[in-house]
Amino acid sequence: MPRRIAPAPAPTGLRRHLLRAPIRLYRWHLGWLLGARFLLLTHVGRVSGQPRHVVLEVVGRDAQTGAYHLASGFGPRSDWYRNIRQHAGVEVQVGRHRLSGYARPMTREQSGRAMAVYALRRPRAARRLMAFCGLEVDGTSQDYFLVGRDHIPFVAVHPAALGAPLSRGTQLAG
Repeated sequence: MPRRIAPAPAPTGLRRHLLRAPIRLYRWHLGWLLGARFLLLTHVGRVSGQPRHVVLEVVGRDAQTGAYHLASGFGPRSDWYRNIRQHAGVEVQVGRHRLSGYARPMTREQSGRAMAVYALRRPRAARRLMAFCGLEVDGTSQDYFLVGRDHIPFVAVHPAALGAPLSRGTQLAG
């Protein structure tokens, strides 16, 4: 059973600057250096209405729909997570590839399964993520499933239909 050993504080100061540094790579057209494992998510601020940017790890991909799966390591209080719940329209850049799409929070069960699959595929990264989030797990798939279900919400970013303009005001219920 996973347990929280420390609260996951939002990054401030130097830690915040280090975590936001990859955004500069995308601004300098060097996002391709991060490969397909990371993406730049451009979303709309829920209060300001202004574009916001965050670089996130791609924790999974749906082969049928092309959706990118992303984890909100700081939980449901992450600004980017709260923003996409208010305005689902997003833009994504992976390497040199850009696309418009919409973000949908995954269900708790889907989040749990996605976390368990991620931990199997990238065990060291999953352990580091747990430490970063202040969570302690026993390393089993069941424990990682519980982390995804109860602590770390996941989001699926779906590509917009070809040729369909995407409204920035798209909102999600719930």
